[in-house]
Amino acid sequence: MHSHLHTPYNINCEEVMTALDECHARGFLYKAVGNCNDIKRDVNKCLSAERSDRAKRNRDDARNKRARIEEIWARERGQDQASAAASASTGASTGASTTSSAEKPAASQ
Repeated sequence: MHSHLHTPYNINCEEVMTALDECHARGFLYKAVGNCNDIKRDVNKCLSAERSDRAKRNRDDARNKRARIEEIWARERGQDQASAAASASTGASTGASTTSSAEKPAASQ
């Protein structure tokens, strides 16, 4: 079974799909002899083009959303680095030092 063809996603193919429905309504023998094959190919082309367009729009939307998220992350990283630098400079100005050069362990040779 296939999914329903008459959906809002396929609105541009409505005319071709209606023509195929009318062709199929002419009867089994008309359909079985292959008189509807050209219309069926047109429906397939139209649906394929619609799907391709929809996929392209989805990819473009996803890229735009990803770029927006990347900008937000970069902004947050910048704020985190700025706050870390501010706290480090505040700690240094108060005289609190984490380790002096005399306290560092000697590198093993």
